[in-house]
Amino acid sequence: MRRRSSSTGAVGGRWYTPWVFLVPGLGMFGVFFVWPAVTAIQLAFYRYDIVSPPRFVGGGNFAHLLADPRFWTSLKNSLFLLVGLLPMSLVMPLLLAILVNQKLRFIQAYRLIYYLPVVTSMVAVAVAWNYVFHQQGVVNWVLTGFGVLDEPIQYLLDPGWALFALTIVEGWKGMGTYMMIYLAGLQAIPSDLYEAARVDGANAWQRLRSVTIPLIVPYFAVALTIEVMDAMQVFTSVYVMTKGGPQDHTLTLGYYIWSAAFEQYDMGYASAMGLVLWALLIFFALLNYRLTKGRTV
Repeated sequence: MRRRSSSTGAVGGRWYTPWVFLVPGLGMFGVFFVWPAVTAIQLAFYRYDIVSPPRFVGGGNFAHLLADPRFWTSLKNSLFLLVGLLPMSLVMPLLLAILVNQKLRFIQAYRLIYYLPVVTSMVAVAVAWNYVFHQQGVVNWVLTGFGVLDEPIQYLLDPGWALFALTIVEGWKGMGTYMMIYLAGLQAIPSDLYEAARVDGANAWQRLRSVTIPLIVPYFAVALTIEVMDAMQVFTSVYVMTKGGPQDHTLTLGYYIWSAAFEQYDMGYASAMGLVLWALLIFFALLNYRLTKGRTV
């Protein structure tokens, strides 16, 4: 048995040894999270344009936010994205996970193909989908070829289609992440449960409904939390594909915050919107926790 040092109060070392190893991580956490977060909270109550000294305005930024129609438009668009992405984060990835969980030849290659968009740069994905949705792109070529459309549509310039097109891009990009989450959940389910269900005469749908879905509810909770955070902060696809247009129909909270900070140089207003977005994410996380009854993986 190792002797407890009376002089240090620790077993085999000094009490501060673990903290020495934590210093680099804690330092990075402080520099890249705590300090920017505290600064953002402070700037939310100031008018600051980078050039002039900050000027305290109290709740002026929040009053402007409540009266800003573009803020409410961006919030509405972000919520639309969130709702539109739910089938592409909860339903379709689960079906893909069930598919790639089968014992088939080249199953690793299938998993790689489905996961490939996740590790691809969002800028490259957005540029590629720009050509797909172009007036002379693949979508119009297929739909006009089959007689579904009489003439091509410029999807990213059409107010009725632009946000829907962005939803498809974001959903396609992230589907592999949720597939891997559900795949981990499926592989954690004991095979004995499926065997017992087969013995009881349960078909494939009944096994999915009574065995699979109840046991992967915690994984649904993880996927939903990630989806909410991603959907409410969509930026790159909007920046590359639409710049918030046409007529603010694809203006999201993430893009509007960036635009206010780095195009209008209104850091205080951008920080105020960032705090509201932060509060929304906390609200959705708590709601998700409540709906899943706090069950964890």
